[in-house]
Amino acid sequence: MILRTLHLSLAEYDAMVRKGAFDDLNRRVELIHGGIVEMNPSGPMHDDYVAYLNSWSARASDPLHTVVTSQTGIDMPESDSRPEPDVFWVRRGRYRTKHPQPALVQIAIEVADSSLAKDLEIKRPLYASAGIPEYWIVDCLNQCVHILRNPESTDYKSYRVASSPETISPLIAPQAILDLQDLFTGE
Repeated sequence: MILRTLHLSLAEYDAMVRKGAFDDLNRRVELIHGGIVEMNPSGPMHDDYVAYLNSWSARASDPLHTVVTSQTGIDMPESDSRPEPDVFWVRRGRYRTKHPQPALVQIAIEVADSSLAKDLEIKRPLYASAGIPEYWIVDCLNQCVHILRNPESTDYKSYRVASSPETISPLIAPQAILDLQDLFTGE
């Protein structure tokens, strides 16, 4: 006997969201390659890093050209996906009727407390194939940041790992300095 799973398009997922299909679950989910994927609940370390990165992003980004958002969706109709990065910078605009498309995303940042493998093995090729120019994974346990740039096909041509006491900056805003020592050990 072969079991078949239900593959959802982005439009079908949107219809389910509009009808409140997930309202009573008390779980966070996202659509990845047509499947509904449950996200782990976040712990205090994850939440602290997300708050830090949101605050840094708000100060560091250009408010005339960039909107910083957190844990909201990016529409990827080609892959039937709507990932929800922990933090991302998107071209300035209003998104009340639709989620941003990948071409509008300047940088996507995932904070990995327990999700490092998923962020490297599933989201990395997803973001690369969508053409998101820069993807950072903040690795809480190892206190480092995986910096992926220049997407090509299903991967990034540039990949390096930065750790304290380094500073890093996104391609879109080289003047925006993120101090990794302060991120990981600051008060």
